[in-house]
Amino acid sequence: MSLEGRTAIVTGAGSGIGRACARRLAAEGAHVVVADINAGAAGEVADEIGGTPVVVDLSDPEFLVAWRGQLPPSPDTHLHADIVVNNAGFQHVAPIEEFPPEVFSKIMRVMVEAPFLLVRAVLPGMYERGWGRIVNISSVHGLRASPFKAAYVTAKHALEGLSKVIALEGAPHGVTSNCVNPAYVRTPLVENQIADQARTHGISEDQVVEQIMLAPAAIKRLIEPDEVAEMVAYLCGPQGSFITGASIPIDGGWSAH
Repeated sequence: MSLEGRTAIVTGAGSGIGRACARRLAAEGAHVVVADINAGAAGEVADEIGGTPVVVDLSDPEFLVAWRGQLPPSPDTHLHADIVVNNAGFQHVAPIEEFPPEVFSKIMRVMVEAPFLLVRAVLPGMYERGWGRIVNISSVHGLRASPFKAAYVTAKHALEGLSKVIALEGAPHGVTSNCVNPAYVRTPLVENQIADQARTHGISEDQVVEQIMLAPAAIKRLIEPDEVAEMVAYLCGPQGSFITGASIPIDGGWSAH
């Protein structure tokens, strides 16, 4: 399943699922561009795996300008990548009537518009080479809804649609596009959610994990980031070459209901 000679971009790669994906793709030989808003985290992961750090705020509509400015000069007019893992995201928990519109908009920019702009920038090169892999880290919330997460659920549903369009347009050019849909993964994002959910629902943090996060799943545990990264690596390898336009649950049976 070697990815020797391939270049992979992973967003939100400074921690959690993104870091696990960066490590896993690097282990297969890919050169990984480690993109993150946190400069220290991006540099640390890049140093560990021999990758290239890019410090970028995906909520900025002009983030690609800052991105290109951190890479070596290239005659290519497009951004070079063979693999893109759209992983970056954040969460805000609140009922709709209290949900800040500016936070809703920012989540859309980071989790829908930025993946669109990034894929738009790399597709011409992928088409020229006749090979490309787009993996979108969606969520079980791209398949199901939960209360108090209007922006996150909306963004993940939108990402599902974008992924399918990329799959249909990219197929004649050797490009696949898929979503990976985990339930709650043991990451800083989920740890922060526990406190938010406890405050919103008026229950303890332990009750949030047991009564809310794990309640819909048949397997009663959090997912580890490496489990998600393994699926990403599979989709990028030769065994996954006929999988496109798919949404692959890693949800412990949540979506079986």
